[in-house]
Amino acid sequence: MKEECRDKGRLEHMMKSIEKVYDYTNGLEYESFSADSLRLHATMYNVQIIGEAVCKLTNEFKANHPNTNWRVIEKMRHILVHDYYQIDTAILWDVIKVDLPELERQLNEYISEYPTK
Repeated sequence: MKEECRDKGRLEHMMKSIEKVYDYTNGLEYESFSADSLRLHATMYNVQIIGEAVCKLTNEFKANHPNTNWRVIEKMRHILVHDYYQIDTAILWDVIKVDLPELERQLNEYISEYPTK
C-alpha cells in the first residue's frame, strides 16, 4: 500500500510540473521561448522533475503501464542534468508541444486508477 501511495504521489508531482511547463510556455512561439533564458531554465527544471519522479516510480508500476516510455523520460532527465551545456532547445520545444500532452493524458488515466478519499 505504501508503494502505491508513493507512485500516486510521483504521478501527481509529474502533473504539477507539466502544468508549470504549460504556464511558462503558454502563448509563446519557439523563437520567444528559446530567447527567454528564465522561461527556458524554469521549463528545463520542471522537465527534470518529471524525469526524476519517473525514476522514483516503482518498477512494478512501470511494468504495469508499458504504454508510457518511461525509459525515454528518464533519459531526458539525465541529458538535462548531465549534458546541460549541449541542450537542443528545439528538441525541448518538441517535447513540450508533442510529448507532454500525451504524457499528461496518460498520467490522468493512471491517477484515476487510484481510489479517491
